[in-house]
Amino acid sequence: MKLDPKLDTFPKLLLNRKQTTPDRPAIREKDFGIWQTWTWSQVVEEVRSLACGLAASGFRRGDKLAIIGDNRPRLYWGMAAAQSLGGIPVPLYQDSVAQEMEYVINHADVRFALVEDQEQVDKLLEISNRCPKLEFIFYDDPRGMRHYSVDHLESYDSLIQEGQKFESENPTYLEAEIDKGNARDISVILYTSGTTGYPKGVILTYENILITVINSLDFDKLTEKEECMAYLPMAWVGDHIFSYAQSYVAGFCVSCPESGATVMHDMQEIGPTYFFSPPRIFENILTTVLVRMEDASWFKRKMFDYFIRVSKRCGIQILQKESVGLIDRLLYLIGDILVFGPLKNTMGFSKVRIAYTAGEAIGPEIFEFFRSLGINVKQLYGQTEASVYITVQKDNDVKPDTCGIPFPDVEVRISEAGEVQYKSPGVFQSYYKNPEATLETRTGDGWVFTGDAGYFDDAGHLKIIDRVKDVGRLNDGTLFAPKFLENKLKFFPQIREAVTFGDNQDHVSAFINIDLEAVGNWAERKNVAYASYQELAAHPEVYEMIRNCIEQTNTDLAKDSEIAGSQIKRFLILHKELDADDGELTRTRKVRRRIVLDRYGSLIDALYSDVNRGHIENEVTFEDGRKGMMIADLEIQNAQVFDHMKKTG
Repeated sequence: MKLDPKLDTFPKLLLNRKQTTPDRPAIREKDFGIWQTWTWSQVVEEVRSLACGLAASGFRRGDKLAIIGDNRPRLYWGMAAAQSLGGIPVPLYQDSVAQEMEYVINHADVRFALVEDQEQVDKLLEISNRCPKLEFIFYDDPRGMRHYSVDHLESYDSLIQEGQKFESENPTYLEAEIDKGNARDISVILYTSGTTGYPKGVILTYENILITVINSLDFDKLTEKEECMAYLPMAWVGDHIFSYAQSYVAGFCVSCPESGATVMHDMQEIGPTYFFSPPRIFENILTTVLVRMEDASWFKRKMFDYFIRVSKRCGIQILQKESVGLIDRLLYLIGDILVFGPLKNTMGFSKVRIAYTAGEAIGPEIFEFFRSLGINVKQLYGQTEASVYITVQKDNDVKPDTCGIPFPDVEVRISEAGEVQYKSPGVFQSYYKNPEATLETRTGDGWVFTGDAGYFDDAGHLKIIDRVKDVGRLNDGTLFAPKFLENKLKFFPQIREAVTFGDNQDHVSAFINIDLEAVGNWAERKNVAYASYQELAAHPEVYEMIRNCIEQTNTDLAKDSEIAGSQIKRFLILHKELDADDGELTRTRKVRRRIVLDRYGSLIDALYSDVNRGHIENEVTFEDGRKGMMIADLEIQNAQVFDHMKKTG
């Protein structure tokens, strides 16, 4: 596919939106409980003033603009403004600590930063003396900034005023800069989550992103009438594609919630038709639903349980327009009126036409739960290096344990070692300032090594087993796929995170993080007093609860001859939640296994001994940035394992 040179960059697409759909809503933001909407014509004027303000401050072609904060219209406009001048936006994870930001800002040679609020300003000021190339910081929210007196620290509003003055003196400057852009220019640099070391800067061109986006719009029949919620980190490639790139190409409206805590409520008000989420969001939603049902009346719980059984029996078949008996269809219709409809409305999914989950594997039970309610949730498999899309599920051809078929214009192959490899128009140009990593990841003829182990089933659907480096074998030869086991455990609302071990061992063991909301709700109902997460996690009844979850998982594993031997035999409940600030998780909540192995080695050794307690002393980072030591003696328990049994039904 060749792009139209008149529409081969986002600034050109934005100007075209003013010509074709000037009065359609482009973006919304909820502030102080009120939704404010900007049309495409208004967005063009905002971006124009912002770009000219950056130009007045010395921003030139090739400069980098760091974008830091929650999903806010002004930050998205900052991306378009930088691109209009031939610059490159570099979004950072807003919950990164200052030291993490320091690495990216220095590595990306960032001169300018556009941030949301005082919190982000403080982080940059903390590291400014170690970031010699960072010259200008612009902030959106002025709250708390009144008494700041720092050179080259300026408000968004003053930047806009400078831009309006610059434009009046240079009326043709911006259009001339936009015209210089072309499809092969760098559109954005997105940094990977860094599960195995320092994050890498993925360079994506306009051509990479736009061809991929055009194919995605055609694949799912997305139009300017869609409604999308922008709530995921702007530094994540998923948000960049779904909330920015697709919006500019299709012309649909993106809504920014008031805060992370109000997303569910704001979704109810907006009613998105198009939704994208990593599995952890669906897991959290399911946990919230189940916790609320525990507080419901006896009659409501019984009704919920009954109709959920009906949905599991026939809901997916109805969604996929398959043949279903008349009685089941009538029961499902009643369930939709009494349970499914109100439940979807509570979750903000009443109008969802298409929902995607990606980022890592989702538990089949969680996936089927949402589809059985009539929500068209599909899986896609992708990477930052692919501009997201590698494989995707088609409507009415959805399986819970696969990632679908190759996306249009994408070739996928499986190496002799079982690694998934692909080639596509979306393949990244290179890793920024890292030619060695580029050569290790991408071949000269465009094939990319994903590092994921997988295979195609008989229907041509891709199945991802785990990371190649993480897949192992027990001493008896049984396949050990940790992520597969962990996803099964996280289906239970009481379990927030799990880390499993077993490679070159006689059995599988697990670390468990309880879900504080779900287990705390249980404790409140049972009048169980506790003063901290650590105390609740160590409670005997909590251990019994988690052991029951593990044994239910083992019962399911026993039905599969390939993995029946990888049932979980020993476990402990960690005294603290795995935390990105402690380096144990990435900012997208992926487990950094190497760090967990290093930090909790003494507990792993205890799991593979005959002791019933494990001792741990480790450093933790508190919410205010202070560090301290946590010392704990953790109970280790055994879980029942079952003989292999054939599946029935």
